[in-house]
Amino acid sequence: MSPDLDVPAAPYTGWTRKHWEDVADRLLAAPRRYATPGHGLIHLPGPASRSGRWSDAFEGFARTFVLAGFRLAGAGGADPDDLAGWYARGIASGVDPSSPERWPTIAERKQAAVEAASVAIALHETRPWIWDRLSDRARQQAVDWLAGMVGATMHDNNWVWFQNVVETFLASVGGPWDHGDIERNLAAHERWYLGDGWYTDGGTSNFDYYAGWAMHFYPAWYVRMGGPGAGELAETYRERLRRFLLDAQHLVAADGAPVFQGRSLTYRFAMLAPFWAGELSGASPLAPGLTRRLANGVLRHFVDRGAIGADGLLPLGWYGAFPRIRQLYSGGGSPYWASKGFAGLLLPPEHPVWTHEELPLPLERDDVLVSLPAPGWIVAGTTSDGIVRVVNHGTDRAVDGAPGADLPFYTRHGYATHAAPELLQRDARQPMDSTVALLDTDGVPSHRTSFVRVHVGGDAALGSRGRSRWWDLAAAGGDSAAATAWRIGPWLTTASVVRDGVEVRLARMDPADAESGRPGTADDDDPDAHLQTKTGPWRLHVGGYAVASDRVDTPLDRPVEVAAVTTDRGITSAVVALRGLDGAGVSTAVGTNPLGLRSAVPWVGTTGPVTPGEIHAAAVVLTGSPDIVDQAAAIRLDVSGDQVTIQWPSGERDTVVVPGPPTR
Repeated sequence: MSPDLDVPAAPYTGWTRKHWEDVADRLLAAPRRYATPGHGLIHLPGPASRSGRWSDAFEGFARTFVLAGFRLAGAGGADPDDLAGWYARGIASGVDPSSPERWPTIAERKQAAVEAASVAIALHETRPWIWDRLSDRARQQAVDWLAGMVGATMHDNNWVWFQNVVETFLASVGGPWDHGDIERNLAAHERWYLGDGWYTDGGTSNFDYYAGWAMHFYPAWYVRMGGPGAGELAETYRERLRRFLLDAQHLVAADGAPVFQGRSLTYRFAMLAPFWAGELSGASPLAPGLTRRLANGVLRHFVDRGAIGADGLLPLGWYGAFPRIRQLYSGGGSPYWASKGFAGLLLPPEHPVWTHEELPLPLERDDVLVSLPAPGWIVAGTTSDGIVRVVNHGTDRAVDGAPGADLPFYTRHGYATHAAPELLQRDARQPMDSTVALLDTDGVPSHRTSFVRVHVGGDAALGSRGRSRWWDLAAAGGDSAAATAWRIGPWLTTASVVRDGVEVRLARMDPADAESGRPGTADDDDPDAHLQTKTGPWRLHVGGYAVASDRVDTPLDRPVEVAAVTTDRGITSAVVALRGLDGAGVSTAVGTNPLGLRSAVPWVGTTGPVTPGEIHAAAVVLTGSPDIVDQAAAIRLDVSGDQVTIQWPSGERDTVVVPGPPTR
């Protein structure tokens, strides 16, 4: 039986700390059924990751151990379910090299580095109840196992923190550690800081929830654990986290739904980790009642929508099971990184975040329109429907500008709390939701990956540009990294201007220099130098948000220049042709969207070849208020050369420039 709601203290969700403890206890009880006899491995159901089932079973142990650590430490050691004893036995089995339940070493499975950090954090938080009570033999074997991290090579991204956290724990128990590892990793972390609280997760355009649940969470724990130099770094990390949370608070809808963007989304409410880190470190800029409202809203959102299955487990998915959401590194234990979202249990019951009355989200007080320069996003939230949208001109996860297939979690023009990208099979045709693409003579859409930002002016406006690219499956045998996989076409420049939750999306196609992209003609450092050019003519396609539910309806009385769909939950996605687009339609699918069984994407486009240099425009709408579509249809444009003036139905105006291609 669930705890009683406390509506006076939590008027938005009714949830209390007891609800969090109840959910944590349920999530900890179910995995025990899948543990080996000595508890060292937990073989949770689901597809195997690329690291194999042995690694996945260790992942099941380590990630649930984090949750157990927060639960046990937050209760001051009170332990009616014997968490300490159960996990202590598992540690002793896992670190014993002669045990049939031993954990893979870092040398045997690189993925073990991720789980080593989880083990280190949980051991740190539960030191009086677990570490101090392990036998001398088990403690030494644990040190020996963790010592595999010392001197190991990490991936050049958030993984550097796994090494620093583990070596910090080792130093605290008299184990080996390497000052060079620590300094190298701290320097890498500094390279990835781009200001305003935002880190890229390695690379140059890797922006997603890892900025919070890794790039801020682990530095906070490094300081909490007393890592080398932590005293000098503490205020820097706190200030950056404080600034990040000012932005991150806007990425949650009124009903608790987080924006669906970025990889590893099966971690779900792990996105709360930086909010709890802010409270625990004294860095949060949010009032305690606001943190409570936001955290309660997110966790309840997932619980109410079936994220915890009837078997008590977190499956690979978003709400229920949806295996297509997984990455190659995801196995049955992966979803339990969601345990980070329970770090707030370390705050005592009398902490203001548990006792102060819930406060409304910024979105519940007024519309939100925020530009985030670091990731290249515009965030637009509307009080009328509680929806948050992210317009993206800065995130594509390209590797050093090299061509690659569009990643649905990164390259879309728009993301939202109430829409999600279509997730097709890898060998299927490129999906066309939330896109601007050129269609070749066979109707195959171009990819957006490897674009750069362009300045377009305006307050809530962003732009980006890249060469259109096509992935030739037959020529490459399905390998998107193969040089023969790609053909390159014209420049495609897009810009977005946002008001009242509506995006005016502008696009222009321009031919490339006749020699551009031909082998041997580009500079040595040009990633396009090896690509073959592709010839037109081209058509232009503008795709709206993909919405999904049990039923999705297409209104029959819309004008021909409007494509719209509405779900049985009252969410409408629409695209309105404003300039140069004379075709419209709706694409439907079944089983391709994590938000529901049936999905639909409205779109507009050209029925004939697109004219080079001509500016095309559409209004892109995601709303709970269908009349917004009619308002979007009333938007007017004045185009003079590269300059576009948008007149909104409210009478307000925005002027931007959609520039032509760069000159060589």
